[in-house]
Amino acid sequence: MNVEVTPLPGIGTRQDFMIRSGRRIGVITYRDGKFEFILSKTDDPDACSASIPLTPQEAGTLAGLLGAPQLVAHLEDQHSEVTGIDTKQFPIVPGSRFDGGELGDTQLRTRTGASIVAVVRAGTVHPSPRPDFVFTGGDLVVVVGTSDGLAASAEILGGG
Repeated sequence: MNVEVTPLPGIGTRQDFMIRSGRRIGVITYRDGKFEFILSKTDDPDACSASIPLTPQEAGTLAGLLGAPQLVAHLEDQHSEVTGIDTKQFPIVPGSRFDGGELGDTQLRTRTGASIVAVVRAGTVHPSPRPDFVFTGGDLVVVVGTSDGLAASAEILGGG
């Protein structure tokens, strides 16, 4: 699938793609952490037919319904034969310390030895995010590490 990412200066980003019927579906991620599910008109893929505002929690739930668990299951399968390595996902709680903060600010790898391997945002997977990746409330952070590293990661991401 070809996902188009369109910056919306001062607003956030729009991510959408064309579905088989010729319509476009996507998500607008606002700078304040809110989301909007969008659907184009049948006869004009550039015109919006419907937009549904979603809270970060609703967006996270929808992402879960659409595939975030599949990503985590895939990563867990890949690491299942490696003794001592596990995969977990942690939500970025809206309004928490890292909501709006950069991945590098967590110092997760330095502090725990665990690694952030992906971030799931509104159903879109961002694999291997860079240290300047900015978290948004509702993101699911996928972390790989030892059980001790994952426990420490939970403390950091949950309470900073």
